[in-house]
Amino acid sequence: MLAKIIFVITFFTVIVLPSSSQVSIIPEPVSLKQNEGTYDFKSTIVIGGEVTNVSVKKIAEWLKEKLSVTGLPVTIASANEKADINLSLNKAANATIGKEGYQLAASASNGVVITANEPAGLFYGVQTFIQLLPAAIESKSVAKNISWSVPAVEVTDYPRFGWRGLMFDISRHFFNKEQIKQYMNTMVKYKYNLLHLTLANDEGWRVEIKALPKLNSVGSWNVKRTGTFGTFIPPTDDEPRDYGGYLTHEDVRDLVQYAKDRFINILPEIDVPGHSLAAIASYPELVCTPGKYRVRSGEKIMEWPANAHFYGLIDNSLCPANEKVYEFLDKVFTEVAQLFPFEYIHMGGDETARNFWEKSDAIKALMKRENLKNLDEVQSYFVKRVEKIINSKGKKMIGWDEILDGGLAPNAAVMSWRGMKGGVQAAKMGHEVVMSPTTYAYLDYMQGDGMIEPPVYASLRLNKTYEFEPVPDGVDPKFIKGGQANLWTEQVYNMRHAEYMTWPRAFSIAETVWSPKEKKNWNKFVAKVEDHFKRFDYAQTKYAPSMYEPEFKFTKNDKNRITVEMKTEVPGISVHYTFDNSFPDNFYPAYSKPVEIPIDASTMKVVTYRGDKQMGRLIVFPIAEMKKRAGVKDKM
Repeated sequence: MLAKIIFVITFFTVIVLPSSSQVSIIPEPVSLKQNEGTYDFKSTIVIGGEVTNVSVKKIAEWLKEKLSVTGLPVTIASANEKADINLSLNKAANATIGKEGYQLAASASNGVVITANEPAGLFYGVQTFIQLLPAAIESKSVAKNISWSVPAVEVTDYPRFGWRGLMFDISRHFFNKEQIKQYMNTMVKYKYNLLHLTLANDEGWRVEIKALPKLNSVGSWNVKRTGTFGTFIPPTDDEPRDYGGYLTHEDVRDLVQYAKDRFINILPEIDVPGHSLAAIASYPELVCTPGKYRVRSGEKIMEWPANAHFYGLIDNSLCPANEKVYEFLDKVFTEVAQLFPFEYIHMGGDETARNFWEKSDAIKALMKRENLKNLDEVQSYFVKRVEKIINSKGKKMIGWDEILDGGLAPNAAVMSWRGMKGGVQAAKMGHEVVMSPTTYAYLDYMQGDGMIEPPVYASLRLNKTYEFEPVPDGVDPKFIKGGQANLWTEQVYNMRHAEYMTWPRAFSIAETVWSPKEKKNWNKFVAKVEDHFKRFDYAQTKYAPSMYEPEFKFTKNDKNRITVEMKTEVPGISVHYTFDNSFPDNFYPAYSKPVEIPIDASTMKVVTYRGDKQMGRLIVFPIAEMKKRAGVKDKM
């Protein structure tokens, strides 16, 4: 007999609707006062202030280009010319706002005045000004029939953290220079100042190293596969390895300057000793296990056993016992340090499969010679040597929290990804920490239910990202440099999907790392997100609508009945359903009490509305899937 299924529906009763008059600034400023009136841009727009200053002039030119979509003539003021928008550096530094803070005042009589201590602050003030304009300012072409004005406001603003990062993995799938610029163009709107580029992994080596040409002639290319990453058929020898690419030295210099003009630092990551198949395929002498190696194309190469170290099906780790490895890394980090001016280099250090090290005579000899008690200490030996190499190039080293295992290198900073525990441990040891936990900050995770999202092994809803707090209780805040969100790209094949996975969850992280902790407010944030969706529509930037779709929870009671709790993140959303194979809309019943599934139903369809507007996508749920999740088995 078919098991009977009961639904329990949870609703929010507070309705928050976005308002056309609402000031929607993301991230939320430290202080914002909205006054009566607006400043209207009528026939022209003049940008003035200290535009003879080279840095200020660059910002003015950036703003001039941005404002060109208004269709109004935009000019940079000559001496003594009255301006609509004034950009000024403080003659005496304002200690409250610091290096990246700003003050913005807009009034009907005086136009817009943005002041800051440093050019970076002016740039962030300009980003806030842009968000005060109508959403059409993000249009790709001249927006017609728009009344261009900003509300009268007074803003004082500065960041909570100095490290406000997004990680963009260009190793799993290669994204070129122009695509990286496109990613930066969106992140700067939300006051991010750090782009972490993953440049080397099993699937490709993505930066030119002239001293080691095979890294690019061999290591940057694999066989193109399309589908679900990690399940691909291993390529045959005769399949062309022509999928991939890399950034040349000239590309990197261009990107670094582009980032600098937008007050972004670029953190390069070369992931070692694990995830190194691209390097090993190029130079097989770097591995402990002799053999023939190829750059990974998405076939399965590792196992992830519960509560155990990662298990390699092939050896994809550099050999800590091989002196050639350190000579190799010296050449790599020499060029990386010369290309990237940021003070840190990221050495990875995560997910090292040690099963081949266990079998290696060279590793056993190293352990005996260096008195290393276990493989954690072997990796620590490697990490400490890598830190010396990176320090010798005039850089500081940062790595994933696995670099704590076996003993942390003396001066290393830690990026905590396996929750917050590693970051807490490092901070209590007096090391600098960047919080980037999977719990809140992994943008490669699904944003909603797996029935509709591209399949990944875990989910991370928007409301969960908004709970991120980088400074745990009991930790000295001076050691927490900030936080970042990470977009790994195993399942991300193109820029449209990279955008989809990043936004709106990166709004949450932006507000966490910029805004005061006490200013965060979920309902207000949701309303702002909806306003910014309109901006993304004009910008033709893709985003996920997953916040409008229910979260399903299936449980089984002692009578073998299924209880399904369905909860929405966004206030004021109604959930409509069918079991008769038709397509629900807002005329169908809305959930208000437990519902028993008809005995012969084979499909549930769900859609969400706000009033008469469809908000979420149609989700089709087979009954068999619900039973599976609840652990219900049909009786024979």
